Amino acid sequence: MAVEPLSQKEIEDRLAELPGWSVDDAGRLTRSYRLGSHVAAAALVMHVAAVQDELDHHSDLVLGYNTVSLSVHTHSAGGALTAKDFALAHRVEDIAPGHGGH
Repeated sequence: MAVEPLSQKEIEDRLAELPGWSVDDAGRLTRSYRLGSHVAAAALVMHVAAVQDELDHHSDLVLGYNTVSLSVHTHSAGGALTAKDFALAHRVEDIAPGHGGH
């Protein structure tokens, strides 16, 4: 099934539903989280990895001492942003400590 790139308006509308997320200069959907400890940050990486496997859609994850940064786009859509990227972002928001609950 082909995944269609989102229009700029669709991207802006979906970003409005995801406070803290943005589109970087390379056109990737990005977010960083600061957690209470390195162990908490590492645990979030593991949870995100499990969600990514479930969705079969994977971001770049960077683990810092107490931070986790994600960036994602859809390779099969030529590196554009698609609904798959925003679905992943919503799932990450749902599991990130202190950020979920919608």
